[in-house]
This record gives sequence, structure tokens and C-alpha cells, in this order.
Amino acid sequence: IIMAYTETTTTSYGGRLSRSLKGIVGGLIAFIAGTALLFWNEGNYVKTYKALNEAQDATIAVDSVAERDPALNGKVIHASARAETEDILRDPAFDVSVNAISLQRSVEYYQYEERSSTTTRDKIGGGEEKVTTYTYSADWQSEPINSSEFKDPKYQGSNFTLYQVQDQEQFAKNVSFGAYSLPDFFIESIPANEPVDVTLGEENQRKLEEAIRQHPRGPRLPEDTNAVAPAVVHVQANTVYLGENPSAPKVGDLRITFSSAQPQDVSIIGKVNGSTFGRYVAKSGKAISRLETGIVSAEEMFAHAQAENTFLTWILRLVGVVLVCVGLRGIFGILEAIAKVLPFLGDIVGVGVSLVTGIIGLAWSLLWIAIAWLTYRPLIGVPLLVAAVALVIWLKKKAPKAPSSTPPPAAIT
Repeated sequence: IIMAYTETTTTSYGGRLSRSLKGIVGGLIAFIAGTALLFWNEGNYVKTYKALNEAQDATIAVDSVAERDPALNGKVIHASARAETEDILRDPAFDVSVNAISLQRSVEYYQYEERSSTTTRDKIGGGEEKVTTYTYSADWQSEPINSSEFKDPKYQGSNFTLYQVQDQEQFAKNVSFGAYSLPDFFIESIPANEPVDVTLGEENQRKLEEAIRQHPRGPRLPEDTNAVAPAVVHVQANTVYLGENPSAPKVGDLRITFSSAQPQDVSIIGKVNGSTFGRYVAKSGKAISRLETGIVSAEEMFAHAQAENTFLTWILRLVGVVLVCVGLRGIFGILEAIAKVLPFLGDIVGVGVSLVTGIIGLAWSLLWIAIAWLTYRPLIGVPLLVAAVALVIWLKKKAPKAPSSTPPPAAIT
């Protein structure tokens, strides 16, 4: 069920100007942060790219790790083998016990969530009226939501949880990889994606039911002592549901699921350190190590790492450009605020400011990306800069010349 609540606020012309002045400070911070991010990002890409190539050149392919080879100590190797453990991981609160590399408990909460949408109307004289509509709907969330600050008084304090339990993840201490053992950073990178069935014991089920029924807002026992109380703890496969009806969830209900990382084949790239592995540290200081599930060749693993590096670089480039453009928009947004004394004039100025700051922001971002490449990869950056300058000169020469303003000489008769 979605319910709506509206709130109307007005801001005077002076208030808008004051807000725009504050926006200059925020815009300046965003502009500087975006510029710094763009420069750092290009350098980080190059350092990671070189470090991966350096590690790949140093990597030795090892066909079998069934026995330790002292000659490999201190060397970077690629190997594939089965990651195995004899450790038993337990979650005693829910009677879960499994032989696994990791055990994960994930908790979801059925909660009201507040969403908002705002429409703005400019007023003659520079004032502003905002109408904000708040809507509320219940759904499963990964964290409890604090409803005490909801705008609609009817929904303030509406959220609660029937039982206090949090996410939990635990890992085996001893995981073998042939004759070697995996370090924690490799163990923790193996995904826990296998469901673990739950068999809840009578004692824990009774404790859970008592805790839920004693909750001030929990379901109560029927007044008729002869009536059968509806169950409030439901177990199905790898899920424990706390609430009256899993098919019709109510606010406060919880859904707890269990999953594990089972013994499986993995492929690693790491530096042999006695009976275990460490990270390879490149000349740039970048630490390189990698684990992938399944039998994966060294070439594929390094290709995946380079692809991830490229993808992350493009994401951060986009973030940097957006920060620069948003920052410039905040810095020059006061021009729009001044012009808002006449709404239509403010709209025109606003479009112009957005367009100009967008173009300048993009140009500024490209400039700093080029500067970064000149700093970190001059062999590529210099030709790019020369090509860019040559293109500008060529376009200038090809541009049509403006007609001369000098009048032609008078004809002699």
C-alpha cells in the first residue's frame, strides 16, 4: 500500500540568493574534488596497468601444487587446485552447522520506506514555492529504517523489528590448496553462494517464539487458551522467517537466509611465502594478487584484471566529469538566482548557465585527463596533445573568413 503526504514550503528571493551563495562553496569543493579525482584516476590506471603487466611477466605457471617446491619460494605463481577445509562453521542461534570455507547469515527486514518527489514553482519577485510529496510503502530492506524522522506524522515511529539479529559472516581458519594453505585475503574472496538448509532445534525455536511474542508490538497469544496459536517462526530450506505469515509479510517481520562457500576448484595468482601466499608488490608499490573460482588460465585472469581496471577507470572518469560540471553549476548558479526576480528570465539564464558550465566542465575535464597522460605516459600524451593542437589549427584555417567591412572603392566614371 502506497500512501502520500504533501508538504509546501516557500523561499523568499533573499533566501534563494543566500542559498546560492552557499552553493558557491559547495560547488567549489565539488569542482576541486572532481579535478583531483580525474588526475589521480588516470595515474592510478597507468600504475595498475603497469603493475599487472609486471606481475604477468614475473608469473610462473605451476601445473601441480600437490607438493611444496622450495625453489618457488618468493616467486609469483599461477596455479589451479581444490580449496578444501575440514573446519566446521556454526551459527548456534539457528542450529546451523556446515563444513565450509565460509558461512554467511543475511538478514532482511520488512520496513516502511519514505520516498519523495518535489515540484518547484517560481513566483514573481524571485520567490519560490516547493511542493514535496512523500510516499510510503513497505518492502524488504537490508537494514532497519529509522522512521522517527518520517515527514508524515502517521508513519513516524511505524518501523520496528520483531527480533534483534544482524548479518554475520565467518570463515574457516584452515583452507588447503594442495600442499599449501590459503591466506585470509584469498579465503574471504571466495563467494558464499551455496544455500545451507536450516534445521532449527526445539530449544532455539522456543526461544525465538518467546522473544517475538514478548515484543511490545509482536503477535500475541490468543485469549482462548484452547485455541492454537499461529506459528511465528517458519523454516523453509535455507530461510528462517520470523513473523506470522511468510506469504503476507507485515512491518517488523524478518527473513534470515544462510549460504556458504563450499570446497571447490579455484585458480590463484600470488607470491609463494613458505607454505602460504602473499601479494606481489610491483615497482610502483601496487600489490597484486587474484583468486577466481574454477579452472582459469593465467592469461584469462590477467585479462579479467585489466578489464576491471579499465571499467573502474571509466566509472571514475564519469564521476569526475560530473563533479566538475556540478561544481561549476553550483558556482555560477547565483546568476540564475539573481535573474529569478522574473521567472521566465531566470529560466533562460538557467538554461544558459547549465549549457555553458557543461561545456566548460567537459573541456576542463579533458584538459586534466590530457595533463595526467602527459605526466604518467608522455609517449602517448605528447602525440595526443600535438594532434589536438594541429586539429585546432587546421579547423581555424578551414573556417570561412568573415566578409570585409571595408567598402569597395568607388567606380571611376
